[in-house]
Amino acid sequence: MTHGHKITGAEALIRAIADEGIDTVFGYPGGTIINIYDKLYENNYRIKHLLMRHEQAAVHAAEGYARSTGKVGVCIATAGPGATNLVTGIADAMMDSTPIICITGQVSADVLGTNFFQEADMISVTIPITKWSYQITKAEEIPSVMAQAFYIAKSGRPGPVVISFTKNAQVELVDYTYNRRAAAQEVEEMRGMYSMKVDAQLNATETEYKLEQAAELLNNAEKPLIIAGQGVLLSGACDLLKQIAERANIPVASTLLGLGCMNCKNPLYLGMVGMHGNIAPNKMTQLSDAILAVGMRFSDRVTGAVKGYAPNARIIHIDIDKSEFDKNVFADIKLHGDAKELLSRLLPLLKFKERADWLEYGRQKRADEKQMITLPQLKSEGPLRMSQVIEALNDKFKSKRIVVTDVGQNQMFAARYIRMTRNVKWLTSGGLGTMGYSLPAAIGAKCGNPDAEVIAIMGDGGFQMNMQELGTIMANNINIKIVLMNNSFLGMVRQWQDLFFNKRYSFTHLDNPDFQMLCEAYGIEHKRVTNKEEMRVAVQEMHLSNKSYLIEAIIAKEENVFPMIPGGKTLDGIIYK
Repeated sequence: MTHGHKITGAEALIRAIADEGIDTVFGYPGGTIINIYDKLYENNYRIKHLLMRHEQAAVHAAEGYARSTGKVGVCIATAGPGATNLVTGIADAMMDSTPIICITGQVSADVLGTNFFQEADMISVTIPITKWSYQITKAEEIPSVMAQAFYIAKSGRPGPVVISFTKNAQVELVDYTYNRRAAAQEVEEMRGMYSMKVDAQLNATETEYKLEQAAELLNNAEKPLIIAGQGVLLSGACDLLKQIAERANIPVASTLLGLGCMNCKNPLYLGMVGMHGNIAPNKMTQLSDAILAVGMRFSDRVTGAVKGYAPNARIIHIDIDKSEFDKNVFADIKLHGDAKELLSRLLPLLKFKERADWLEYGRQKRADEKQMITLPQLKSEGPLRMSQVIEALNDKFKSKRIVVTDVGQNQMFAARYIRMTRNVKWLTSGGLGTMGYSLPAAIGAKCGNPDAEVIAIMGDGGFQMNMQELGTIMANNINIKIVLMNNSFLGMVRQWQDLFFNKRYSFTHLDNPDFQMLCEAYGIEHKRVTNKEEMRVAVQEMHLSNKSYLIEAIIAKEENVFPMIPGGKTLDGIIYK
């Protein structure tokens, strides 16, 4: 709890952010937020502010900061267009369970609803895509509302919060008292958490019974499979996941956002499930008789056609968000709660079982994929392949690193070919699939982890959606390694047009600028490469550089990412070329 004397609402906001331990915020100033920016000027020793070149980039930077540090990311924008430019990033954070607070300016309370200059009702706009949206109209609300906002963003299933500040609330005086405990209690009362706690105590026996049921199912299964989602990472349950897999001798797969929850070198790890996932986990999903799904939501990209998903399996679903139960796939056993807590209680109930044939099937399918797809890709002597670009990064960057991808083919090739050891932290846009995510998210990740090597991987389409953030890198001397895969196409859309629309490439070809000249303009070290040897040399130079560096890799124009589950097909409908 922090006490103080009367200060302005703007100062109270800055103190609240500092009291939460946030050292960096991202934003773009404007008229209705200018009082808050004035206080940032006074408090730059407490909180570093990065002036982004677009508000959408500010919210993605806050996401990168949050997902790479475990803290709440904070971004700031003015009213009207500044605030509405945040909407894409807010929706992205909601879909991917990322804790951020978006602070937006608003006109004075006395002119709300009059269509005043740059007035936009951000509460109505963002209610469907936030955990909480609130408009502060009086300075006295700021300490308690901000404490509640941070609690809501981080507690339970994380997500975004929008706080709109009217102009008058920024200049009014308030007696600043910051009390996290009281705020948490208020939030719990609003949620009816007291009754929920009573219910939880009453249901403790039921939960224990469900855990025993789950253990019995897994212990007796001949073909069990664990599918781990981002919830494993968010709860800090990676070590427990490994212990459970090894104690019960059960193979593990991960979702796109769950990548990194288990070391790719572990013999029980199969790879990624889903549309562009690995063959072994997709095939084994369809053959499995018991699936333990942890912290994942059975998205369509994971399941394919739901009616044909895991036809032989009884499913155990662990999730902190009970609204996910039976939403897409029916679960036989539903365990509501934090993944780490529930896995720790499940672990002692599990027993080792040999399952030699089942594990051998997984190993064989992995070997088949390596011979059929992976090695031919990596050994190709024609135009440079995306897989070869990723492999060059694997060979050089072996220390602690954060890999941030954009969306599209670059994302899928990175997911398939990056060696996900425990030294790698993986950030990408999953549920919303937001092009333009990578570059600003990498900036946020670097600000939160200054000692880590941050590698931003993107395609030429996604890069051009937020390439103005090279200006943010230049102005702040940020050291990010950028890999731009340039095939002069919107690659993933072109792939669908290739496979399903008779190569009718409708508006997916890109006439690109000279990206090398762009790097020159922004003072970014750079190199263009066209083959494997040039790529190897460029990665070496990039690795040794202590400044930001961009490699533009000229990629085969019509390269496709395989295997693939076509839309509307089950996981049995894998295509290989």
